[in-house]
Amino acid sequence: ALLDFERSGIAYYAGGKRTLEDLVTVARERHLTGDARVRNALAELAVEIEAGRLMAYNIAWMQSKGLIPNKEASCNKVFGSELQQRLAHTGLALLGPYGQLAPGSKWAPLKGRLERMWLTSFSSTIAGGTSEIQRNIIATRGLGLPRG
Repeated sequence: ALLDFERSGIAYYAGGKRTLEDLVTVARERHLTGDARVRNALAELAVEIEAGRLMAYNIAWMQSKGLIPNKEASCNKVFGSELQQRLAHTGLALLGPYGQLAPGSKWAPLKGRLERMWLTSFSSTIAGGTSEIQRNIIATRGLGLPRG
């Protein structure tokens, strides 16, 4: 139950939204918004961030009512941690090789946040319960499937 409260996941979406806003600014500055692939990738991330934010709010509401958001927290944990990977991947593709520069480099766009996000995005699918464990929780507790 403790992990279910830990997995509300709003931080995935708050930080993701700030990063996405910065990526949109970069795309505009580099005149990339005319490219349908860039627009679609950024729009897809915006939709995913909003959907995740609403899932996190639902979990917070459940907690406020004394409910234990078991399967809901697991769904949100998988979605949010894997969204971080998709966001970092899209950001690095948009920024090009400079996006790989670490914080502290004077040439690193967005102060090197994307490089850091990329590196930590993999551990976020492990910390607090791996994505595979979360999917098992969703299958057994959420869908009622037998343990395999």
